[in-house]
Parts: sequence; structure tokens; C-alpha cells
Amino acid sequence: MHHPAIAPLHTAVVIGGASGIGLAAARRFVERGLKVAVVDRRMDELAQAHEMLTELAGEEGRVVAAACDVSDRAGLAKTAQHVADTLGPVHVLMNNAGIQPGSSIFGEQSEWDAVLSINLGGVINGTRVFGPAMMAHGQPALIINTGSKQGITTPPGDPAYNVSKAGVKVFTEALQHELRNRPDNRVEAALLIPGFVWTDLTRRDRTEKPAGAWTPEETVDFMLERLEAGDFYILCPDNETTREMDEKRIRWAADDVASNRPPLSRWEPSWAPRFKTYLEGE
Repeated sequence: MHHPAIAPLHTAVVIGGASGIGLAAARRFVERGLKVAVVDRRMDELAQAHEMLTELAGEEGRVVAAACDVSDRAGLAKTAQHVADTLGPVHVLMNNAGIQPGSSIFGEQSEWDAVLSINLGGVINGTRVFGPAMMAHGQPALIINTGSKQGITTPPGDPAYNVSKAGVKVFTEALQHELRNRPDNRVEAALLIPGFVWTDLTRRDRTEKPAGAWTPEETVDFMLERLEAGDFYILCPDNETTREMDEKRIRWAADDVASNRPPLSRWEPSWAPRFKTYLEGE
């Protein structure tokens, strides 16, 4: 039983779809008979993705590639019009564009601006540009936003990325609340929360996939399975992190607030041993 939005002849838009999880999702959508628009700002990767997906589709006109930066609202609106004109109404929108150049609290302003404008701004822009028409056509539709565990447990080391992904979580929760309270609305939202995935974003200088990482395809297959089950929070495990470990980390992070502990107490010297004991205990 597939999600009703992910159906043959429906249209999917994957923003940030030229590589990684986005490209894996675009492949699965093509395999399921959907028309697919891949949106990305990287021209070479976009051309390669378009060629591969068109070959997979086996016919011209089912796959469209559009070059656009998600932080450019006007450009995104033109892209939405182009998709509507060429592929018809959109049933699946995947806001997946993301970067992770690294950051520090008092580091380069350019890193903060880029990460917030793409990782958070892009999700907001994509939803606000494509969402109204998806609600208006009245057929089952789905908006999938790619978040991160780093936006929930917020480990130290890359605050700009954490802030952007925490924003995506909060925005997507608010979006789903908005959608479920609209009369006769058939659009749903979901938050994809990947684990450790082997992509351009995580590759760094490594040449071989670490044993702990999932492939993008494994991540997307898990996402589709959970969408069919009706999940909103699609919390992905990987080869080194179990669902149980994720749940414990998430509960501990929330309990920093509820118990008035030091922030990020997992990494605070007097609390870190207690977290280790908690993680290892029942």
C-alpha cells in the first residue's frame, strides 16, 4: 500500500535532487511511475541526474531539470510555474536542499548566512511557493522536509547547521498542524530525519563508505515505508545507531529543559558520565 500522493502519473518535485538522498528519492519516484522535476543549483550534477533519470524513465518528457537556488524566492516561483506548465499539478514536494560547510558561534558570517538561507530558508521558500497550488488542486499531496537529528539533540561542533535543522523541525510541525486544520485539505507534511548517510555532505575526504553509514537508497526506502505507515516523524536508524539509542538521546536532550540541567549536558563534564550510564542502562 503506497502513500496516495506517490502514485503513477503524479508529479514529484525534489529540491536539492541532483545527488545524495534527493537523487535517490527522485529515482524511486521515477521507478514508481511519477513524473519528476529535479531542482538544484549545481549545473553539472543536475545535468548528470537529468540524463540518468530520463534513461530510467525510458521516455522523454517525464523528467525535468531546473537550475535554481532555493534562497532565490523569485527564481523558485518561476521554477514552480515551469513545472506546472510541463508536468502538471505537483503531488509530492521534497525540500531536501542542504549544505554543511561547518560553522562556529563567532566564526565567518558567510557560513551562517549560507546555511540559514539554504537549509532553513529553502524549506520555507519551497513550501510557501509550491504549497498553495498543492492545496488548491484537491488531490492527495505530500510535503517532505529533510531535517536532521542534529536539529533535535543539537550536538556541539556546528551551531549554524543545528539551528537551521532545528528550524526545519519546528516549521514542519507547524506546517502539519496548519494542514490538518484546513477544511477539505488533502495535503500532508512529513519530517525526514536521516541517520548517518553516505552522501556528498558527509563524505569529506573519505573515499569508501564507512560501515556505520546507510546508503541514500536505504534511507529513501525506509522513508517510503514509513510514509506508507502514516508516520510524520521519519526517524531513520543506520548501521551504528538503533532506534532505542535515538530515543534515549532525544529524551535526554528534552530533559535538559524539563530538569533545568546545564544546556547540552551530554557534553558537560559533570553530566557526561551520567549520560553514559543512562545510555547503557535499561
